[in-house]
Amino acid sequence: MSGKPLLVTCGLPYTNGPCHIGHLRTYVPADFYVRYMRRSGEEVVFVCGSDNHGTPIVISAEQEGSTPRALSERYHQHFYDTFRRMEVVFDRFGMTDDAMNHETTRSIVERLIENGYVYAETVSQSYCPDCERFLPDRYVEGICPHCGAVARGDECDQGCGQHLEPGEIRDAICKVCGGKAEYREQEHYFFKLSAFREFLLDYLPDLRGTSTARNYALGWVKELLHDWCITRTLDWGVKFPGSDDLVVYVWVDAPIGYISFTKEWAENAGADWKDYWCGDDTRVTHFIGGDIIYHHCIFWPALLKAAGYGLPYAVVASGMVTIEGKKFSKSRGYVVWTNDDYLDVGLPADYLRYYLLSYTNHTKELDFSWKVYAERVNNEIVGTLGNFIYRTMYFAEKEFSGVPDLAPRPEVVEEIERSLAGIDALMRDYDFKNAVDSMMALASFGNAYIQNNAPWKLIKEDRAAAQQVIADCLQIVKALVLVFEPLMPESTQRAWTMLGYEDSIADHPIAEATAPVGARALAKPVPLFEKIEKDRIAELEKTLNLRVEEAKAAAEPKMPTVTIEEFGNLDIRIARVVSAEPIKGSKKLYKLVVDLGGEKRQVVSGIAEFYAPDDLVGKDVALIANLAPAKIFGVESRGMILAAGDEASLLVPLRPVKPGTKVR
Repeated sequence: MSGKPLLVTCGLPYTNGPCHIGHLRTYVPADFYVRYMRRSGEEVVFVCGSDNHGTPIVISAEQEGSTPRALSERYHQHFYDTFRRMEVVFDRFGMTDDAMNHETTRSIVERLIENGYVYAETVSQSYCPDCERFLPDRYVEGICPHCGAVARGDECDQGCGQHLEPGEIRDAICKVCGGKAEYREQEHYFFKLSAFREFLLDYLPDLRGTSTARNYALGWVKELLHDWCITRTLDWGVKFPGSDDLVVYVWVDAPIGYISFTKEWAENAGADWKDYWCGDDTRVTHFIGGDIIYHHCIFWPALLKAAGYGLPYAVVASGMVTIEGKKFSKSRGYVVWTNDDYLDVGLPADYLRYYLLSYTNHTKELDFSWKVYAERVNNEIVGTLGNFIYRTMYFAEKEFSGVPDLAPRPEVVEEIERSLAGIDALMRDYDFKNAVDSMMALASFGNAYIQNNAPWKLIKEDRAAAQQVIADCLQIVKALVLVFEPLMPESTQRAWTMLGYEDSIADHPIAEATAPVGARALAKPVPLFEKIEKDRIAELEKTLNLRVEEAKAAAEPKMPTVTIEEFGNLDIRIARVVSAEPIKGSKKLYKLVVDLGGEKRQVVSGIAEFYAPDDLVGKDVALIANLAPAKIFGVESRGMILAAGDEASLLVPLRPVKPGTKVR
């Protein structure tokens, strides 16, 4: 334990959409860690807030006829309420658009300017002549200059992931009106990130947290660091000092929000925020998603160093989330909304917290599956943990009217101590999955202990021996309830009350796990957990599948209606395949010769993956005969064979007809 207090932050949720379980991959582990560290004797402050600036919020507000501030306030409250429902409790949950963050951001930027780390430069920036405005960040889309993928204005989000500066994107298109953008010159301000390469090469190897964050950042720094443009042409945001038409880039004022939220908490708590952010031995720990490692491990420490602040102690980066084995995608329907799909249908927050932390290593990809979710809940939470706690307390209350006045056996205490020591080491190494597995292993030990000693049989022969077994098991129950509290706070508080305690379990250190339970009456034991039934999972899967189907339907292009006259312009005829041969250099194309009844016609068709040439010769197929001639792979094609579906099922007549017969 360090003498310095621990400050834990989470990456800020963006206030232009509701909370989904992808968000929770960051916030639930952070809350788990904070609760555990507090219960282990650490002084911990937990801050976060909503990210209110940037072009996506401006665009969303414009689309709904609102203001960026009103939109931000609505989603700020949504995230605050949702986190509370998930038992994620911050000491301060602020807004980056509040006065404190405007003041702190301007102060830090002014310090960067004074220290010589900011300079002005005239750059070419995308401008939409139709909308009559500059197009920062996500107002613009085009081609990444590094890898050629389609990219948004500030990041190659679909390709190489590289940060993009204003004016870098090629073939720029305005995201508002869809028109072609042009480039105009404008003065912007840059942070000298390139000056911090040697500092970062020295700092990053000792950065604590997950190795994925550390190694990813080192890879970028060893390549090349470019200076960052830290201004944008927007009205919404923190005004850049000395400029009326520029605001600070969101990736400047958002992380500075961590400092601002700490200041707001300190004002209310009567503490000094500098204890957390100033000096050489600060203990700031950032929990983030894997997609913002660059910002937190490279840009942010360099900015703090330039401004004279302390540096992050640890960066804990999570892996991404998939849904039922598919890439997480709101537009494609592969999303589980925290409120609508989970909490609002009565599913416990504790179950989801357990799944998110126990499914896989924190840095690995986590797949959310309703079937696997039910299996984990039923087999582990209900079958192992809940079963042991309930059967122990039920037997104790039924046979002994409470807790026997006996100390636990030394070997039981030793097993608890061994388990707690292992869990503590894993927690301090941010290995949450194995820590949870070790917690559940203690529950499995308890189940094996009560099963092997069989107090329900022993009591018939030796009541005192049965009492000792139950005293041992109740000690294990107490240890489990204390150590599981950071993971499942609501359920463990109920178990704590059943154990006969009247206060909050969160007020008790985990170290009390080996202190004897002592003789006491038990509240009437009831099962802590309920199984998830198959029909419930079927309903949840149905909701997800329906959303995916609706998304597919919405994504399909809407075909325009045609008149009978327009349809009549298509000359569709039955053609008999005379010959078929592969086109050299292509795996998909055949060169076909077809008989149209007195006329032979050459046609190129992309069906080579599904039919052998011999399967086609002699077959009658439908052909658009009046399609304009075209060269495909260097071969002339005069017509199109009709087929349906992804496997090119050929359209053929049910009864024999003469080649050349018109389809009506």
